Amino acid sequence: MSTVPTTSADGDDIAEMVAYTQLRRLQSRYADIVTRRAWSELHEIMRPDCVVTVNLVDHEIHFDGPQAIGDFIGGQLEQFDFFEFVILNTVMDIDTKAGTAAARMYMQEARQNIADGRRADTFGVYHDRFERDDDGAWWFARRRYQSYARTNTGGRAGGDADLTVFPLPEIPLDELD
Repeated sequence: MSTVPTTSADGDDIAEMVAYTQLRRLQSRYADIVTRRAWSELHEIMRPDCVVTVNLVDHEIHFDGPQAIGDFIGGQLEQFDFFEFVILNTVMDIDTKAGTAAARMYMQEARQNIADGRRADTFGVYHDRFERDDDGAWWFARRRYQSYARTNTGGRAGGDADLTVFPLPEIPLDELD
């Protein structure tokens, strides 16, 4: 007869599981907002003072607040007649007592260009800082994004690889401010 070890969750474990579920819902809500291009809804999930840093490999751009990042992303997406934001994986470090969390979220943008009808994907990672308000709601407090691969548009020296690959950025979760 085999025995399956049993575990019991204490209050801290349960609080962390609840927070994890709430944070995953927040990430999914972001993906839904971006896919639908519903920029006015970003203020429902991002703090008004949320700074978003977008690393474009050769330079960084900083955006203050949900309106600014929504305007930027919206302008970028005008070149695509199809766009879907897909969450691939996420890891989190949650401090339920402090009401803070950090996450690394890997994602893909599946896209089709209006100009030539070609598929153009990008893969990236968000490093996020979350904060919980006094009412128990979680918010994006800070976001850092960088692509680590994107569809090649015209070949490159040394071959015709489908993707241009960049170094995978990784910020330790305990260092996200």
